[in-house]
Amino acid sequence: MQTFTAEAYKLHFYISEETLGQIRSVSPQITPQLPQLIDSFYERMLSHRKFAAYYESEAQIEHLKSLHLRYWQSFWAAEVDDRYIQDRKRIGEVHARVGLPMDLYYDGIILFSHLFKALFRQEKIASFDLLSAYDELLNLDTALVVDRYNSISNEVLELQNASLSTPVAQIWEEILFLPIVGIMDSKRSKDIMETVLGQIAEKQAKVFILDISGVAIMDTAVANHLLKISKASRLMGCRCILSGISPAVAQTIVELGIQLDEIETSGSMKEALTSAFEISGLRIAAS
Repeated sequence: MQTFTAEAYKLHFYISEETLGQIRSVSPQITPQLPQLIDSFYERMLSHRKFAAYYESEAQIEHLKSLHLRYWQSFWAAEVDDRYIQDRKRIGEVHARVGLPMDLYYDGIILFSHLFKALFRQEKIASFDLLSAYDELLNLDTALVVDRYNSISNEVLELQNASLSTPVAQIWEEILFLPIVGIMDSKRSKDIMETVLGQIAEKQAKVFILDISGVAIMDTAVANHLLKISKASRLMGCRCILSGISPAVAQTIVELGIQLDEIETSGSMKEALTSAFEISGLRIAAS
């Protein structure tokens, strides 16, 4: 979801001044009963082990109750301005940072709606207009929370993927190893090259083993990425060995006419290590 002003959000979610006025009209009857309603919410939610596992102490629960009270006071005040929008986005960010599962958030929204609608009936204020207004404003809140939650979660995943995408390891003195898993694209190829060249310089490596047994797709674009990495390594005085070429990948390389003549290849990690030891002038002595 794109970022808009509060007015644009209201327009997008069909929230009119009449809708907000309907919410405000019952606020004097709803707001005083929020503490009791929130107590009922936690009493029910904490009876579920899945929910209770996220809360360690009574003090933490009391703090969360105060946050929920502030949230619902803001909701029933129905002053939807830019600050209101940012507060909802901040909730989604907090949920993502603490790793609260989205299904628990939805469970909470469903329970709150059940409790509020029971309160409407109790106060004899239930009407189609009120229920519609409540649902429309809650739809906005939920969309803002979920959108921000997803954005933060995706950012975290991207950072994790970036840290895992180039796990260069020194498996022996002067010998580096990098397994590639998944899809190779231009950005990932650039990241791999930067990391590899940095490690070659730092470790003074003579051999670099690139294992592609986990590469999802082998085509001319991937082959070109591998050639660039190999050439850059060679310019640094380090030979690149391509290992983990499966029969299926070998057949694809032949069928597509991909030229990998400039890269030393091996079918297995064992063969690649043997070649690497020879290049480095090392040998494994029998004990």
